[in-house]
Amino acid sequence: MSAESTGLQGHEPNAFHTAHTRFRNWRWQRPFWAGLLTLLGGIPIAYLPYANLTLGQLTVRMSTTAGAGSLIIGILLMVLGLTMWFQPVVRIFAGVAAILLALVSIPVSNFGGFLIGFLLGLVGGSLAIAWAPGVPAADDPGQKAELPDGAPTGGHDSGPEPEYYPAPQLEKHSVSPGAGVDEVTTDDHGRRSAG
Repeated sequence: MSAESTGLQGHEPNAFHTAHTRFRNWRWQRPFWAGLLTLLGGIPIAYLPYANLTLGQLTVRMSTTAGAGSLIIGILLMVLGLTMWFQPVVRIFAGVAAILLALVSIPVSNFGGFLIGFLLGLVGGSLAIAWAPGVPAADDPGQKAELPDGAPTGGHDSGPEPEYYPAPQLEKHSVSPGAGVDEVTTDDHGRRSAG
C-alpha cells in the first residue's frame, strides 16, 4: 500500500466483524470480567463435592456432609455472575454477595473448591464492586460530553466547585507574669505557634 492508496475505505464489514463489535460494545457496558470470574468460581464449588477421583482401581469420593450447601453456594455464585452481566445496576450488591458466598464456601465446600472457586469468587466480587461505567469522550476537547440519557459529563465544568476552608484564626492569650513570654499565640485547636 502506498500513501495515496485508499486502503480498505470501501470495505464492507463481514458478519464476524459486526458480531465482534456488538459483543465488544456489550462487554464495555457491564462488569464483564467480574461476572465471568464469579460464574467460573461457582463451578468448582458446586461440582467438587459430587466428583469421584479414580486412581487405578481406587475410587476416591470427594463428597462431604455439606454437599447440598456446596451445591447451593455454587449455583448462587453462578447466578450472581449472570446478574453482573445482565443487570449491571446491582453490581455492588452482587459483588458483596459473591465475596460473602466465597468466604462461606471455605468451611462448607472442601476449602472453597480447593481454593480455586474461593479465589475466583473473591476476585470476581471485588471487580464487580470496583467497576464503574465509562463516560463517552467528547469530540472536541473543550466541549462537554453527554451520556445517552442527556446528562452532561466530562469537560471542564463537570463538577461542583471545590470548597475552600479558611485558615485557622489565631488567638492571643496573655500568660502570667514571670513565665518568660508576654504573649502566646495559639490556633483554634490550642496548638502554640511562634508569636
